[in-house]
Amino acid sequence: MLTPEQEKFLQYWAANRDKEKKLLRQARAGLPLGLSFSAAILVCVFSGWYTRAMMELSTDVSPVLLIIAVLLIAITYSIFSQKQKWEMNEQSYLELLAKLKRENKDESAVQVPNPNTTEKGKVIENELNVSTPKKDTLNEE
Repeated sequence: MLTPEQEKFLQYWAANRDKEKKLLRQARAGLPLGLSFSAAILVCVFSGWYTRAMMELSTDVSPVLLIIAVLLIAITYSIFSQKQKWEMNEQSYLELLAKLKRENKDESAVQVPNPNTTEKGKVIENELNVSTPKKDTLNEE
């Protein structure tokens, strides 16, 4: 049985999984986290704890290049963090669906007896072992 939280998650993710996968939405949702990460980098650089970085920054790097680099770090971090979050949600969704399917299969297996069993529960083997060919859906037009 699924808990009520798991059922709510299944309903939410089934309705929103395609919307959450879009790149622009992921960038927008993760941008505050990415900007805070890049702000932490700027604080470390400008705090002066690493004097060689301050010397390099003051001589060779233009401020425009620094701003572009910080924005690229923020955007990249935000997109990858949201993609990872989406993958974790998708994995949970697929696991819950498999669990639900397995529970339904177990319930149906208990309710429906197997016609190929004897009274003692042993399975009667098919003497011919004839398998029906599967329909080839690729060649149908």
